[in-house]
Amino acid sequence: MASLPLDLAQAGLTVGAAAALSGIGLVVCYRATGVLNLAQGAIAMVTAYALRQTIVVWHWPRALAIPACLLVFAPAIGWALDATVFRRLQRRGAGPVETLVACLGVFVLLVGAAFLLWGPTPLADAPSLLPSSPWAVLAVVAVLAAGVAAVGRWTPFGTQVRAVVDNRRLAELAGVDADRVSSVGWAFGAFTAGLTGAVLAPGLRLDPYGLPLLVMETMAVAVIAGLRSLTAAVAAALALGVLQSELTQFHPGGWTQSLLQAVGANLFVLALLAAVLLLPLRFAGSERRAYHAVLTGPATKPASSRAFAGRVACATLLLMPFAFRADDLRAALQVPALALVLLSIVVVTGYGGQVSLGQAGYAGLGALFTGLLAGGRLPGLPAFPAPVALLLAVVLAAPLGLLVGWPAIRRRGLALALTTFAVGTAISRLVFQQPAATTGVVLDRVGLLGQDRFFYGVELAVLAGALLLVRALRRGRLGRALGAMRDHEAGAAAAGVDVPRLKLLAFVVGAALAALGGGLLGLGGQAFDPNAFDPVLGLIWFAAVVVFGADSAVGAVLAAALLVGLDAGTVAGVSAAAVGALALLLGRMPPGGLAGLARLPRLPGRGLRAAAAGEADEGAVRLTELGRQLAARVRLPAPAGEPAPAPSPRPAPLPRREGERLTARNLTRRFGGATAVDGVTLAVPPGRITALTGPNGAGKSTLFDCLSGAGRPDSGQVLLGGRDLTRLPEHARARLGLARTFQQIAVFPGLTVADNIRVGAEQAARRSSRQSAEDAERVLRLLGLTALRDHAAAELPTGTLRLVELGRALAAEPAVLLLDEPGAGLDRRETALLVELLRSLADGGLALLLVEHDRELIDELASGVHVMSAGRTQFQAHGQLQLRAAGGRFGEGARFGEGGEVRHGG
Repeated sequence: MASLPLDLAQAGLTVGAAAALSGIGLVVCYRATGVLNLAQGAIAMVTAYALRQTIVVWHWPRALAIPACLLVFAPAIGWALDATVFRRLQRRGAGPVETLVACLGVFVLLVGAAFLLWGPTPLADAPSLLPSSPWAVLAVVAVLAAGVAAVGRWTPFGTQVRAVVDNRRLAELAGVDADRVSSVGWAFGAFTAGLTGAVLAPGLRLDPYGLPLLVMETMAVAVIAGLRSLTAAVAAALALGVLQSELTQFHPGGWTQSLLQAVGANLFVLALLAAVLLLPLRFAGSERRAYHAVLTGPATKPASSRAFAGRVACATLLLMPFAFRADDLRAALQVPALALVLLSIVVVTGYGGQVSLGQAGYAGLGALFTGLLAGGRLPGLPAFPAPVALLLAVVLAAPLGLLVGWPAIRRRGLALALTTFAVGTAISRLVFQQPAATTGVVLDRVGLLGQDRFFYGVELAVLAGALLLVRALRRGRLGRALGAMRDHEAGAAAAGVDVPRLKLLAFVVGAALAALGGGLLGLGGQAFDPNAFDPVLGLIWFAAVVVFGADSAVGAVLAAALLVGLDAGTVAGVSAAAVGALALLLGRMPPGGLAGLARLPRLPGRGLRAAAAGEADEGAVRLTELGRQLAARVRLPAPAGEPAPAPSPRPAPLPRREGERLTARNLTRRFGGATAVDGVTLAVPPGRITALTGPNGAGKSTLFDCLSGAGRPDSGQVLLGGRDLTRLPEHARARLGLARTFQQIAVFPGLTVADNIRVGAEQAARRSSRQSAEDAERVLRLLGLTALRDHAAAELPTGTLRLVELGRALAAEPAVLLLDEPGAGLDRRETALLVELLRSLADGGLALLLVEHDRELIDELASGVHVMSAGRTQFQAHGQLQLRAAGGRFGEGARFGEGGEVRHGG
């Protein structure tokens, strides 16, 4: 007995060392490419299968099979992935969501290929690569870690790796072969993945689901290490491995023992869950960039003929099973149920913009709760009929959407994807895989429900109701708010959208739909099968939804039909391979995946990322309208030989709140040891344009965030009129009359121009739908955007997008308007029109605070100027002031007055 802890520690070191190998590969791949390789588990699984195939089936000598699989086959997978998939994404500066989808495509493709090549039956004869003693694996870990550290610290290649990750284009300009760096990173990551699979496979039953999921769980060590430190990754892996092994020696008895066994067996899952919930995760790249382009389609309505054809195809597929034979109909029962689960992904991801990889967990909870309620196994409750049990199961499961809804408030992109995956995996391992929770679950269908054709009809009716619900979510005020949150969270909050509450709503509705679909899946098969809700299946479902259009309800139904039909009509794994292959082609599809083919914009080839030259026609229309309305005081030179246009009357100002003064008192904002805003006091009076200028890094943007609510000051006050706004969130300040624009344009590319502006009208003032529509139309006319009202914002050039963003802010009828470099990206004519518009707004009583570097624009507009430097407001200037440059150089006639004031002339 005395040696038991030591023996357990040695056994744990073996598992921990394997996890350390995986962690090293993830960290190195991320450091070399900026991509968190979510396909690592699938590469490990395929390599383990290849090693078994060469040694057990083909009888190759180990001296040949092991180098062939680990030194050639696995690195070749990594090199091929880089060359064919990820290199293209890196060159165009793809965001983390695009690489996430690509990684999932690789994962799903390899899982499907393994199903096709080796079948789903678990294999227990995987050959051992190393001796059973942990010291051999530890030696490999030590050599790899030391080698990677030496290369990174003392070789030119290590410097090149850091340069490529920090700025790929700049590194290439410096002569670095970025393609070679990323290829080496992917090859090494795939090598360590293959080595991990080869080490773990002998102690497991080799199957296409189990090993990939186990390796993905070891991602915890890389996350704990911040995807940076090899030492931290190895230490975390060894500690978790030993602790997991040591927990097996305790036998407290009763339910405590069952709980302890569940925790010990799933320690890596719990560690991943704790890491993503508690640690500040920071990943390379923008979490928002390219989201709309990958997962959603343009706001342009699809051609009516193509939309009608899609609906007819969907209805035909759903009605065909009524003509099937009994055996075929039994397989078709899965289609409507699975469609409901996929609809939940549409709501959470396609509409709400929250990447969720854990919907399989909620589907399984729906099936489990239905069985427990139907069998009367919940204490204090009787046995319910199946339909009642299903509805109650949905009611119980829906609030559990808050399990990921709360973390989602502070997470997005890749960090949120890891969180949802960890939650879904924890549900599967700690609930579905525990006999105490699933033994004796009853999912029988009696009476008419026992007849498959009748039950299928009920499923279709439920699916139809869910489609109507999802359609209602997509439309109207709520739909526009969801689209705004999806496309630009900061812009949505500035428009008055309560982003945290809306995120929670999306996850709760998604959990309810997934639970409803899961309950129907269980009733269709009349049994609770934990494998039907495996987390790996959840990844396949997510990839299928993205391929068919993350924001397409019809696409979700078609994806369900494909997943069920392909596997039922051929062999298991075909659907996964097909979905994986299509996911890798997403970058070459129109926005929105396959659903995007039905709604290609009328003016193709243009986007938010790069405005094409074909915008001249629409730009001319917009400038003509805006120029006609605002030319009262603008004097633009007429073309040679043409008379100057006659001035036209200034447009009537929009109705707005009474003018109110925005005041900042002693605002201070710190980041770690640095003080970005240091005791700033300023006032923005109504009816005037106040400018804020200064050099880059002076703290202007941080001060703007403190005023708008995007950032919370450490001390000081923000007052609007006599009301203290300091503790209010951004959306609440917007509803009280504080609107803002952003330095980087904050529009919602998935919405039309009119809907962009209606978001501001609806959210900030909570007006009626009719009134908000009328106000939005007035703003469209004021800004000359009427001709573009039904165009997707993603199709428009920078100058027009600036006006759309300004229109969204004006539609809220603000008392104070904060403008962050509104002239950026505008040409001379657009700037002149902007000047006239802002003067008109100030004359109407609006208080404007302008952050701007353009001295000429400040000269024309500002009646007061605050100059920031090192986080402090150093000077104030009143009256027309000629600024030669931001940061303190002033034109002739300017002098310092009393109290640090800068006066012009006398």
